[in-house]
Amino acid sequence: MKNQFKIFWATALLIIYSLAATAQENEAASLDLGTIPPYHMRVTYDKTSHLIFPSAIRYVDLGSEYLIASKAEDAENVLRVKASVKTFEEETNFSVITDDGRFYNFNVQYSANPPTLSYDLMAMQKNFDKVSASDVLFEELGKTPPSLAGLILETIYKNNKRIVKHIASESFGIQFSLKGIYIHNGKCYFHTQLENQTNVPFSIDFMSFKVIDKKTARRTASQQRPIVPLRIYKTLDEIPGKATDQNVFLLNQFTIADDKLLLIEIFEKNGGRHQTLKIKNSDLVKAKVINSMHLKF
Repeated sequence: MKNQFKIFWATALLIIYSLAATAQENEAASLDLGTIPPYHMRVTYDKTSHLIFPSAIRYVDLGSEYLIASKAEDAENVLRVKASVKTFEEETNFSVITDDGRFYNFNVQYSANPPTLSYDLMAMQKNFDKVSASDVLFEELGKTPPSLAGLILETIYKNNKRIVKHIASESFGIQFSLKGIYIHNGKCYFHTQLENQTNVPFSIDFMSFKVIDKKTARRTASQQRPIVPLRIYKTLDEIPGKATDQNVFLLNQFTIADDKLLLIEIFEKNGGRHQTLKIKNSDLVKAKVINSMHLKF
């Protein structure tokens, strides 16, 4: 009987150990499936390396004090990296997250004469799609991956369809119009167009989104609720004479009371040809729904 008990407990312990080992192997395997292959680069002390990313840099983490890095002035998508000491033998690393939600990992070694000092990540991605599964979620975008938000902005811009035909402002030879309102996953996309019918370029100072009372004769700051776009498809600085351009803005989903208006205003730099779009709640609730599985809307 004692021998039977010994055999039983030995068998039970062997099964438990096997299950634990299998679980550990499965965990390791699942982590391996999510590995992000790093890029490899060499840096030096006397020269600066530059990395050009497809989108603005949002976050940088250096793996050790052997490296120093900073964004280039007036270039949000360019990172400068160099060694902080004249030599180091250990491999180190750094990571970068960009505004389009991409995560990049770099393994770095020291070299007195690096073979390359400038890297174009956009060109590299076209040949090696290393970051296709490394989308980072940002708090302001909620459940929408930045890459998907960027794809929707681009699709609206390239399709250039006019689904709203009654909201526009025209004066001084400038026509500002709303071409569409779209909605997806708790976010609104506003598609606008600016046409310059004159020979004088229209230099853009700034644009604003704000909610005001319909009956307010004299608008004051206390009666306005500004809304800040989360993303803009592209930066528009100027519309040349006899030219037209468009843009797409991403905002949090919202509606307004029937006694209020959404104003989209564009102001001319050193000029007075300002334009204003007035949008009612009845226009907002008719926003076209975007299916992310079928973006050719």
